[in-house]
Amino acid sequence: MDAALRASPQTHVVVIEQMRFNPPDLVVNRGDRVVWVNKDLFPHTATAASTAFDSRSIAPDGSWPYVAKRPGRYPYVCMLHPTMRGTLTVR
Repeated sequence: MDAALRASPQTHVVVIEQMRFNPPDLVVNRGDRVVWVNKDLFPHTATAASTAFDSRSIAPDGSWPYVAKRPGRYPYVCMLHPTMRGTLTVR
């Protein structure tokens, strides 16, 4: 990838639908923006186990943006539905 393209932050979307995060595993670069979009009929959260981020409640048809700041691997869950799991990896 061209260095100029890598330098500009990208926006990635995680769709919350049918009680799942899609994609469940996402790799982004530091400075990229991740937006969780809730397409379910009830609220969800995207809450990192490490407390690195917490969306709090994302209403149906709502969204929550997050800018990835620190490199690392961040497993996260929906605090309202703990079987919903995902991982954000920041390079």
